[in-house]
Amino acid sequence: MRAPAVDGGPVTDTADLWLLPEHAVDTFAAECGGTDLLSEDERTRMARLLRPADRKRFLARRMLCRYALSARTGRPLGEWRFTTGPHGRPEPEPATDGLRFSLADTEGLVVCAVTQGRMCGIDVEQTSVSTDSAHHISRFFASEELLELSALEPAALVARVAELWVLKEAYLKAQGTGLHRSLAEFSFAARGPTTPGRITVRDSVRPGAWAFELLRPGPHHLVALAVEGDDRAAVRQTWLTGSGKPTDPR
Repeated sequence: MRAPAVDGGPVTDTADLWLLPEHAVDTFAAECGGTDLLSEDERTRMARLLRPADRKRFLARRMLCRYALSARTGRPLGEWRFTTGPHGRPEPEPATDGLRFSLADTEGLVVCAVTQGRMCGIDVEQTSVSTDSAHHISRFFASEELLELSALEPAALVARVAELWVLKEAYLKAQGTGLHRSLAEFSFAARGPTTPGRITVRDSVRPGAWAFELLRPGPHHLVALAVEGDDRAAVRQTWLTGSGKPTDPR
């Protein structure tokens, strides 16, 4: 049985999206168990990070993915362990009923997506991209995307570059390659006031069916979610404020 349509498109399954503001990380991590939940390898990797902000985000990612996975399965937070793919993508170990997750963070926000039976990738970026940064980033895009950007006014160009960047990051993370692939090897179809519908990707190197969502969880952040398959997944968003003990994910 299919889930209800969202925004007019066909929807199947559910993708859980968890959002953790950076100001809530300390409280949330402490209530989840903090560094005691980390494996020895994770504690070693965290200790190697020189900047306190980097260590804080590392801990936030490790706590958030455990919490999100436990919310989906009921498995205790302390039982999760992870392995990494050839390009560094983390996966639950042992594999759990086709469960997949993806993590991302930027200044102010940490996010995690969880799906089941479908690969997923997520990215989050701040929306305050400068014109110079937008022009620099766009140099790595596909020719079709550059043609679209060339017709846009400066403000629209900056906004579109931000969208394309998070979409590309989410797509590559879903495939498990990260930025080991060129951003010019695939392109996203142009969208505009008259064509605001489904987001589609052209990829002759690794063809396949993918569904995408662009989300704006607040005025300062842009999130892209890529989920394997022709049909869109309903996105269930949950904010974690860090105030009070987190609800038992079971």
